[in-house]
Amino acid sequence: MSLLAAFRRCSLATPLPSQHLLTSSITRQTRLATKFAPTYVRHPRVHKGRVPIPTGGSIKGTTLNHGEYGIRIRGDGMRITAKQLQAAETVMKRKLKVIKGVKIWMRVFPDMPVCVKGNETRMGKGKGSFEYWACWVPTGRVLFEIAGEPGGAELRPEMAREALRLAADKLPVTVDFIDKSACHRLGNLDIPRPAEMAGKSSLTGGLTTPVEGQPRYIVGGVRNLRVLGVEKPTASSSHIVHAS
Repeated sequence: MSLLAAFRRCSLATPLPSQHLLTSSITRQTRLATKFAPTYVRHPRVHKGRVPIPTGGSIKGTTLNHGEYGIRIRGDGMRITAKQLQAAETVMKRKLKVIKGVKIWMRVFPDMPVCVKGNETRMGKGKGSFEYWACWVPTGRVLFEIAGEPGGAELRPEMAREALRLAADKLPVTVDFIDKSACHRLGNLDIPRPAEMAGKSSLTGGLTTPVEGQPRYIVGGVRNLRVLGVEKPTASSSHIVHAS
């Protein structure tokens, strides 16, 4: 037996400790690499968290960006698990599989690890072991969007509404059926779009002359968004759009 063959046989029989560490880390990342779980997390345990509240007036993620129809949270925000999102997507795919080329977008992602300790456990000794993935979703956030293939079979509103209704039954929140003409949402308040922004995905861009005595909306601003007709003049309010 040659020296090279003996070395290969020895290396295959007794792997080095570093090889064990490399194999275990790759296995751990491969196990988490699914559609409803992140491939890598910096902190394996995080705080419980709360429902995010748009105190600054942010309206991001409250309208459709990709599809033609979707569902948006109407009631209070809640923590949604990856299993619930997966069940909602599965039932939509089963309903829409008869239409060729239908696409589904999930606008939220469960990237928060939830750790659970057993019942009647004494305090201390760590936070607990990993149980499932979840995410906090606020009021007004779009969860799912669907659309038909361009130039292919048409996705009728009745079919889309039924598929999204089945998906809503799998979620622990109350939702609304919306389309591209839906207004932005700030909590439980609807924010109408200007006429020149109709059909667009978000309130970005566009400048018109404000009309005296009518409500105005500051595009791109956060704290200067006028909703109830009372606007405080500030130095940063540069882009003003008339809401028709």
